[in-house]
Amino acid sequence: MSKLFIYNLNLTASITTPFVHGMDVHLLLFVVLFWFVIQGNASHQLLLPEEIYWKSMLPNTPMPKVIHNLIQPGNASTIFSEAQENTDPFPLDPRRARYGVAYIGQEGGENVQKSTVANSTTVYFLIDDLIPGKNMMLTFTKSTNGSNFLPQQFAQTIPFSTDNFSDILNYFSINPTSKQARIMKETIEECEAPGVKGEEKYCSISLKSLVDFVVSKYGNKVEVFANEAEEENKKQKYIILEEIKMIGDSQIVCHKQRYPYAVFYCHIIMATEAYLVPLVGEDGSKAEAVVVCHMNTSSWNPNHLAFQLLKVKPGGPPICHFLNSDTIVWIPS
Repeated sequence: MSKLFIYNLNLTASITTPFVHGMDVHLLLFVVLFWFVIQGNASHQLLLPEEIYWKSMLPNTPMPKVIHNLIQPGNASTIFSEAQENTDPFPLDPRRARYGVAYIGQEGGENVQKSTVANSTTVYFLIDDLIPGKNMMLTFTKSTNGSNFLPQQFAQTIPFSTDNFSDILNYFSINPTSKQARIMKETIEECEAPGVKGEEKYCSISLKSLVDFVVSKYGNKVEVFANEAEEENKKQKYIILEEIKMIGDSQIVCHKQRYPYAVFYCHIIMATEAYLVPLVGEDGSKAEAVVVCHMNTSSWNPNHLAFQLLKVKPGGPPICHFLNSDTIVWIPS
């Protein structure tokens, strides 16, 4: 058996301290690229630092593909260079559901509603429609934001607050009047906003902070669920199959946000149920998707898109939605 090489990125104070006091983004890029070179020359049996931490904290929980893809270092250099060039490193794919993770706003208002209706994609539906044989128009999209997790040592030195927003833009060389700046500020504001009644929320800026939050709530015995689809990025009609499985009535749902690096909005909402739903598309491809149903919507904004689409009111019948493919659901086991 070949020797297992374990590489643990260790940024010393001589590197992190200058960054804390205003490290130039070009130097940050150099450090990140240097990390990639080391990674590329390492053994194929390499364990990344994030994998080591995951195994130490969640020894009985296999890391899902959606998480593993986000700890790979391959995309981060692209994200930093795109941010410097002031292009859009986190575009919005109109096929992706925008269900408003805090359930307090209008999810972008009239334009989002028109886009959703025009694309005829099933975003919300009533729990009575969660039955075998029901047709749903769905698109299982990969994340349109290629941003990966930053190493913990980087992430913890970059401000993440509206109070320091100008500093954040300076770090990434982003024009304050650009679309990117507006989206980034919306992401931070959503993280800072108070949750609705019965919601506990947390935004993670690294894999370590994500794992730590889950362990603080459920301990180290958890199951992780995400969509699995044979056909991605294709809108088509799916039929719900038999064997719909309720996986829990207590869960942490973490939604990936649009940001230059991976940020997850995680929340625990009372009176919700999560289901694993088998599907088959009209082209014969199969999928297993995660559905969350909200049993009590009385505290939602009356202008929420779900009420407009389903013609119901807050506190009415339970409302369900499929999750995007880069959303993660944690269930205590």
